[in-house]
Amino acid sequence: MNVSVVMPTMNEAAAVGKVIADALKHGAPWNPEIVVVDSSSDRTPEIASALGARVIRQEPRGHGLALRAAMLAAAGDVVITADCDDTYPMQYIPRFMELIEREGYDAVSGNRINRQNRAMPLANTLANRSFAALVRLLYRIPAHDVTTGMHAFRGHVIHSIPWETNYSFPCELIVKTVQHGYRWRELDVPYRERIGKVTLNRWRSGKAYLRFIIGHRLNLDLSRGLI
Repeated sequence: MNVSVVMPTMNEAAAVGKVIADALKHGAPWNPEIVVVDSSSDRTPEIASALGARVIRQEPRGHGLALRAAMLAAAGDVVITADCDDTYPMQYIPRFMELIEREGYDAVSGNRINRQNRAMPLANTLANRSFAALVRLLYRIPAHDVTTGMHAFRGHVIHSIPWETNYSFPCELIVKTVQHGYRWRELDVPYRERIGKVTLNRWRSGKAYLRFIIGHRLNLDLSRGLI
């Protein structure tokens, strides 16, 4: 199988070089394609292009829309997502690939809510635990981290599901993948402190996650507003 490593970027010049280099190194056996969907005002796209990444420019419209665009543009048999701030471990690419190639999973999500994680702020940890508890309660999906940015998907899975959301997209990825009958599981991963400034609006994202988790369970139309 070939692999695509995809990521949204917004002013990540301090970290993008390291993240892409790590992805190329640890994904080497699978001939990795790097796809970056960028809305930066700094040198992020130039750095990414110089390292061989395919850069797709778009106006800032939210992390989820950028990640979705990157996933749909990827050419790999397997698509691995990550954030471009060096928080996710590219050295885990072989383990993600093993679960898909050898164990037959269609999708694998990185679970940061585990004992080896000491970098996530307490408020984020508590919120993430609450969102995951709601998903377990309402959907009977054994998830522990539904806001993670690191996933691996078989390419055909991405194109077979109608996606609706923006700021709650990581949670939608997990819920709809399971609902469509695909084999999914979590993989415990370490999580590091990010390089660069935080660009995520936590309040907006938190409300979006609650609206998706509850609204989707009630079969509400979530396409308007791209929560």
